[in-house]
Amino acid sequence: MPKRILIVDDGEEVRQVMRAVFEARTNYEICGEASNGAEAVEKALELKPDLLLLDVAMPMLNGVEVASVLAGSMPQMPIVLYTMYNEMLGLSLASAVGAKAVISKADGISKLLETVQGLLEPKTEPAPKEVPSTPSAAPPIKPPATTK
Repeated sequence: MPKRILIVDDGEEVRQVMRAVFEARTNYEICGEASNGAEAVEKALELKPDLLLLDVAMPMLNGVEVASVLAGSMPQMPIVLYTMYNEMLGLSLASAVGAKAVISKADGISKLLETVQGLLEPKTEPAPKEVPSTPSAAPPIKPPATTK
């Protein structure tokens, strides 16, 4: 079952690009879009996405305010802040409001994809290799001969 993502950005072009990128992958589905912070809160509560991609600079409520509201009511939903203001918005502030990551738009879509994949598809440790139960092919060790 594909993981559901809600895209929130006041730029229509940004939303279209992100939609196209994620819909090109079978393991993700865009469940909705929002163009401002108030709409983001409403749609997140209604649609219950697996992940929220959230711009910071938006009308009505900014991304930090949205993250703060939703982190309290939907703590299991990872929030990724995708912004041009990465340097000004420290990871500590983002973490304090409930965001799991802050990605700069300047870093490009590949960094965003990598982050989303890490949050929605955590790597599992490979199973330990089994030790063979058959004896090795090495010849048996003979005890040293004793001299009398």
